[in-house]
Amino acid sequence: MYFTDRGIEELLARRGEDEVTLGWLADQLRTFVDLYPEFEIPVERLATWLARLDDEEEQPRSERAGQ
Repeated sequence: MYFTDRGIEELLARRGEDEVTLGWLADQLRTFVDLYPEFEIPVERLATWLARLDDEEEQPRSERAGQ
């Protein structure tokens, strides 16, 4: 189990039934980065990854490494 799994599990337990828009999520990510600017790069990478999930040419590193 990764350390981040605890936070993901807490999110699922506390907010798993919530429905949110991507606009709401984007606002929360901006607020988080305003409060914790040292996490700007990881948040940017997560947002970019989420934005490009449907792009066929974008593959996870694990899949690219196996080619």
